[in-house]
Amino acid sequence: MSMSDFASIDNISQNKVAGGWHKQYQHESNVLSCNMQFAIFLPPNASESNPVPVLYWLSGLTCNDQNFMQKAGAFKMAAELGIAIVAPDTSPRGEGVPDDENQSYDFGLGAGFYVNATQAPWNKHYQMYDYITQELPALIESHFPVSTKKSISGHSMGGHGALTIGLRNQDNYQSISAFSPICNPINCPWGEKALGLYLGENRTDWVNYDASELIKKGSQLPILVDQGESDDFLEGQLKPERLVNAAKNSEVDLTLRMQAGYDHSYFFIASFIDEHLAFHANYLK
Repeated sequence: MSMSDFASIDNISQNKVAGGWHKQYQHESNVLSCNMQFAIFLPPNASESNPVPVLYWLSGLTCNDQNFMQKAGAFKMAAELGIAIVAPDTSPRGEGVPDDENQSYDFGLGAGFYVNATQAPWNKHYQMYDYITQELPALIESHFPVSTKKSISGHSMGGHGALTIGLRNQDNYQSISAFSPICNPINCPWGEKALGLYLGENRTDWVNYDASELIKKGSQLPILVDQGESDDFLEGQLKPERLVNAAKNSEVDLTLRMQAGYDHSYFFIASFIDEHLAFHANYLK
């Protein structure tokens, strides 16, 4: 692919940080049929002669490309390790993109769940799986001094996205991590609502987007999961024990760390993000 194969990207903000640059861009997405926004952190050592690996970060419900960039405190360690970070939005947006009829936070805008919707009216725009796995990385690799080496991480709904996308595309990533992921969406309220509306009522179609089901097939990629013990959503929505139990009978390098006292917020992420970056650096080099 050449540069001309891609729509242009428009730089809408930039800030120097930790010796590198945080930049926001807009572009027209063919996959999502709308304009999209993403953020990228480029470490100081990134150059055409020294392309750096990329960590893709998928955010959770109600978030956009800025929550992680502004709250996680990841830049100093990413600069030190020489890792770029890309944070996409969490759903398609804009005029004509449908939303939950009650503007509920857990479906529609800000809640794409990183799936390819098959049901009308969602299927026209909500193709987040293809956006994250195909269109966005091709765009990043064509416009920035990055290599094709990449890992994936995320939080909550984005932790679900990181796990499912990583497990389904093991040749494309070096490692997977997640904070407070929705581990078994086919068996929790958030997941049942979103998968039912995006994919239809046939629950067999949901399994491809459930980490606890996918991990039964094994994983050649190392996986790190951090979960706060004081997370309000732990028992009702997240269910990390199901991921661990599902992995027991297959060869999987999975580490689940239960962290006492921590909740579901970015205070939790900021406390352990350096360790996740170091974990990924081991496999991205």
